[in-house]
Amino acid sequence: MNGLHQFFTPVDWAVVFGYLILTTIVGHQMRGKQASIKDFFLGGRSLPWPAVTGSIIATEISGVTFIGVPGAVMALQGDFTYLQWAVGSIVARIIVGLFFVKVFYEKDIYSPYDFMGNRLGEGVKKLATVLFTVGSILAQSVRVLVAALPLKIVTPLPFEWCIVIIGLFAIGWTLMGGMRTVIWTDVMQFVLFIVGGIVALVWMVSGFANGWETLISTASTAQNFDGTVVDKLRVFNFDTDPALQFTFWVAIFAVPFLNLNAFGVDQLNAQRMFCCKNPSDAKKAIIWSSFGQLVTLLMLFVGAALFVFYQKNPPTDPLIMEALKWQGGQPGEPDNVFPVWIVTELPTALRGLILAGIFAAAISSLDSILAALSQTTLALLHKTDREHSEEEHAKLVKLSRILVLVWGIFLTGFTFILHIVKEKTDVNILPLAFGMTAYTVGPLLGMFLVALLGKGRGSVQGLIIGAIISVVLVMFVRTDVWILFMTDGLAEFLAQLPTYDLKVTDAGKTIIPKLAYAWMWPITTIITIGFGLALKRTEVKDA
Repeated sequence: MNGLHQFFTPVDWAVVFGYLILTTIVGHQMRGKQASIKDFFLGGRSLPWPAVTGSIIATEISGVTFIGVPGAVMALQGDFTYLQWAVGSIVARIIVGLFFVKVFYEKDIYSPYDFMGNRLGEGVKKLATVLFTVGSILAQSVRVLVAALPLKIVTPLPFEWCIVIIGLFAIGWTLMGGMRTVIWTDVMQFVLFIVGGIVALVWMVSGFANGWETLISTASTAQNFDGTVVDKLRVFNFDTDPALQFTFWVAIFAVPFLNLNAFGVDQLNAQRMFCCKNPSDAKKAIIWSSFGQLVTLLMLFVGAALFVFYQKNPPTDPLIMEALKWQGGQPGEPDNVFPVWIVTELPTALRGLILAGIFAAAISSLDSILAALSQTTLALLHKTDREHSEEEHAKLVKLSRILVLVWGIFLTGFTFILHIVKEKTDVNILPLAFGMTAYTVGPLLGMFLVALLGKGRGSVQGLIIGAIISVVLVMFVRTDVWILFMTDGLAEFLAQLPTYDLKVTDAGKTIIPKLAYAWMWPITTIITIGFGLALKRTEVKDA
């Protein structure tokens, strides 16, 4: 991809850094007082619910949606079936708003893990915090990796420096004003996501001979280089093949479990609801965030428009063809398509605007997880859900900032490691981002439901056993671990399991899963609940 950065002008850079500077100024102005950890982690529980809604959406979008979703539509056999997951997502948000939120305001707690600890004991709180931490490191590092790709394309900087730039801004914004700064900068980024997606879509559609008619007719009868015809605008897939990920059945039976965890148990999003003034506002914030699915729909249309654009205007520039790995009328690197189109087709300044949106997606994901990890780590080190003196609060805020810095450095370094793994295994980014959470979604949600519905029942030992079994089961459904050590012998051995098929390629033998890992979300949730309730009850510490 050497040379594509020449398309990016000093004016474009001025727009990008102008936006980042403006956002930094706004974040500084809205930081409020930071006299206590309640101010730092909960924004003093004084933030308006529309701002919290915008922040939830901005964090959810991330670079995976902004870049990976258009790339997924561009890919061979890509279509709109990803949108089916919106059904399960909306259902989950409603459940969280109606049933989860109210218990978070019963006591002065900072996370769902505090709630679990109050109901089931400190052992469960520690276990939940560890699972959250592991899952967050994996998932959020992927999101940073995705959003760093455009920087790799448009700048002459080494890829490592691209990641560092994102990390520095995320750390700086979080240190500046805790959750107040995070949420208000997220609101700005949410607006920029919308503007950037609309600008890209309108620009492409306006260049087609018959506008929307051309987009719809071409995308709905797309012919791939292998001769197959695909309706890239297809939304529903009622196929019952258990190996398929984006089907209607996965959307209504498995995805709700993912999103119950994501919005009601995962501190990344739950922390935002804690920032609202009362349970009523928190309920509004999470339910109204369902409209974020419209952003996903927007980016799916951007992907369809990109497909039509390159069908009508196939690249001829060697630099662009190399960046896209273009062959036979299809990109070999679909995740690069949107960034490459931005820097080579949009006019000056607009390039900078859209790239600023991609920056925003990366920083929004990272600063959010830094605040969440800092809070949960502090809760392990100190008892945060009790009264503190003014001097104690000052010390805790200082320690919180140190933890933000430590986690920021760690996540940046882990992203480097993840990049190496990706390069060696050639794993697609979008499935990886969602797949990483498969290991922790079921155990975390299961533990929370035991705390919420178990009326004080629940065994720490049982929950630990359920969590371990769940992680192992997911390991034998996904291929993340095995692909790193794959040999012909290992492939033949694993192919004897009921969850894998043997696949022979030019590079050797490997395995492919027979079951979509999404089905493990409900399965592992039930397993964790079962072991948590089946073994000897724990003594309730604080009901």
